[in-house]
Amino acid sequence: MKKIGILFGQENTFPQALVEKINSKHATGITAELVQIDRVIQGEDAGYAVIIDRISQDVPFYRSFLKNAALSGAAVINNPFWWSADEKFFNNALAIKLGVPIPKTALLPSFELPVDTKHESFRNLVYPFNWDHIFKYVGFPAYMKPFAGGGWRNVYKLWDQQDFYDKHKETGQLVMMLQEEIIYDSYFRVYVIGGEYVRIMHYDPRNEPAQRYNANYDVDAALLAKIEEYAIKLNQYLGYDFNTVEFAVRNGIPYAIDFCNPAPDADVHSVGQENFDWVVETVAQYAIARAKAQKPGQDNLTWGHYLRDAVGRTPLATEAPAKGPLKTAGANGATPSAKHSEDKPIEAVELPAKPGKKAAAPKKTTTTAKKAAATPAEKPAKSATPPKKKK
Repeated sequence: MKKIGILFGQENTFPQALVEKINSKHATGITAELVQIDRVIQGEDAGYAVIIDRISQDVPFYRSFLKNAALSGAAVINNPFWWSADEKFFNNALAIKLGVPIPKTALLPSFELPVDTKHESFRNLVYPFNWDHIFKYVGFPAYMKPFAGGGWRNVYKLWDQQDFYDKHKETGQLVMMLQEEIIYDSYFRVYVIGGEYVRIMHYDPRNEPAQRYNANYDVDAALLAKIEEYAIKLNQYLGYDFNTVEFAVRNGIPYAIDFCNPAPDADVHSVGQENFDWVVETVAQYAIARAKAQKPGQDNLTWGHYLRDAVGRTPLATEAPAKGPLKTAGANGATPSAKHSEDKPIEAVELPAKPGKKAAAPKKTTTTAKKAAATPAEKPAKSATPPKKKK
């Protein structure tokens, strides 16, 4: 009997519904449960063919447990080795290489010295940093956010240089990004599961949390197809099994805003009933397919095209043979369809017929999102680079 386990934290709707859905399908030789851990011994099999991870981004103990389980053949969703190394600034740089539009973004050194470093640790960093070039490149208003992390934590809207200097002081040892503001005409949050299962949801982060999924934009099919194509391309290159991608559309161009979510929101009270039903059904089908394809003792993780193509390794038995990287947009702006043969899911598992991909009707949400106050600074600017000794 192969077991599918769900590793979770404070969630009270998605993990339980997923276990129930998987078990209701009565797949031969497959059962699902909430993960139970009473010991973690090096090299010891955790007893699960598939583990769906919903919490290890916040619990290092769980992250190490998952890596150990993967060594014995568990197919962990999402790959704990990859997302541990993944971060938003790299993702943006990769998106440029793939021809996916993104906001202008610059990486910033932390305002304070990291623990166990000294001023001499930063002798390769030019002082003062070239702020003028960065400000000219990004422009104002702009957003400052951590280069890794999520949940709208430590996100600032900045109006000018003075505002930047004042707010940067508040970020301490965090490494931040300064990012162009995209004033959008429409905005979408997109589920991508298994590298090809897509659910486009109308979304407006400017609304109060309970109203964000109540957006309803009048957009044409060509734009939605482009959003789907970009979402699939990003996830196949990054190797995410279960992710959300956010797009802000300006003048008909969808800009990828956020696409690094190791445990994307799937709470019924947040995403709404229709979206919840879709994500539970789709993840259940995908997890069962992964369990059927799982080979004990082998590498059953998903590795994205970026890493797989870079190292040129031989595809595993559970993977489709690599057919080369996805094609990026050509000079005329035409981009191949996401249905193109070389854009198949990373894992060569036998998947069921795709659920419908019709753009979902917006639903209410209780997702929380915290933004810092965005008022112009009143105090004189102070130098913010590179960090000197902490007081």
